Amino acid sequence: MTDSVIPLVDYRKLRPVPAVPARPIAATGSLLDARARPLRDLRISVTDRCNFRCVYCMPKEVFGKDYPYLPHADLLSFEEIVRLARLFVAHGAEKIRLTGGEPLLRKNIETLIASLAELRTPEGRPVDLTLTTNGSLLARKARGLAAAGLRRVTVSLDALDEALFKRMNDADFPVGDVLRGIDAAAAAGLGPVKVNMVVKKGTNDHQILPMARHFRGSGHILRFIEYMDVGASNGWKMDEVLPSAEVLARIGAAWPLAPAAPLYRGEVARRWRYADGGGEIGAISSVTQAFCGDCSRARLSTEGKLYLCLFAQQGYDLRALLRGGRDDAEIASAIAHVWQQRGDNYSERRSAETARGPKIEMSYIGG
Repeated sequence: MTDSVIPLVDYRKLRPVPAVPARPIAATGSLLDARARPLRDLRISVTDRCNFRCVYCMPKEVFGKDYPYLPHADLLSFEEIVRLARLFVAHGAEKIRLTGGEPLLRKNIETLIASLAELRTPEGRPVDLTLTTNGSLLARKARGLAAAGLRRVTVSLDALDEALFKRMNDADFPVGDVLRGIDAAAAAGLGPVKVNMVVKKGTNDHQILPMARHFRGSGHILRFIEYMDVGASNGWKMDEVLPSAEVLARIGAAWPLAPAAPLYRGEVARRWRYADGGGEIGAISSVTQAFCGDCSRARLSTEGKLYLCLFAQQGYDLRALLRGGRDDAEIASAIAHVWQQRGDNYSERRSAETARGPKIEMSYIGG
């Protein structure tokens, strides 16, 4: 996509956003990229702010008290988000995940969820609407989120040890409050709750077995994520990556595991079940076992840029089209043009050189 197709403009000179049409746009059928990967999953970052300072995402030495977050006027409004989401759904997106930053910091997020929950695929199915959170506000918000139409949540939790968890979130936030949020989400019907643990070798890998033990038999799905080279702020080093194969070996030695089939094409987590019926775990291995070949995810940033990969270096400015008075057909065409030229496969070609290159921060684009 060139600037002549989606121009970079002075936002202050643009006209107000048009009203969101009440009717859905016409179905476009399956939209395939240059590697024949369909568009199925839209991840929407609703804020670049977070109340944690996790060492692998928003380290305090970079995201300090004077860090210049986006002004509210630069963020997509709820109406703009819903309008774009409707166009992505017409192009084949079946799942929408709200991310951040910490999405529950976005004021009145339940209003946005209620609007997105009304979206239907061209076949008439409800969109699978989910949200990823650090869990800090979940205990008091879970019931309202479910009432608004949210279907499931994923909670980030990197340790059960209190001192280590506080050191990793670097905000003195207690682990018990996150665990209460997980319980509240399950009680509200936002399950099965997925719990994501980023494993950083030498930092929290001794928490693998305690985490597995805690969530076995709970009905929640614990997933172990390899420490990734997302953004430029976390000081990523390959020798701090603990391969998922070793994570599984440690757990399997304590509780035998059996592989489980993927639930859908493009599922990023490889699924495993405890042989004794104790539940399910997952392993997300974007460093050691790239899953680019089936990646069906598009990412919409807080200020309306479309990114085609978690490790992207540039985005495509959809907000300029929204605020420039373009109609739905023009914006849908721009989305299709970008996706059809997509060939991103960063994890397949990762090397020391590419890992050092500029990338978008995870706190800006969502995980």
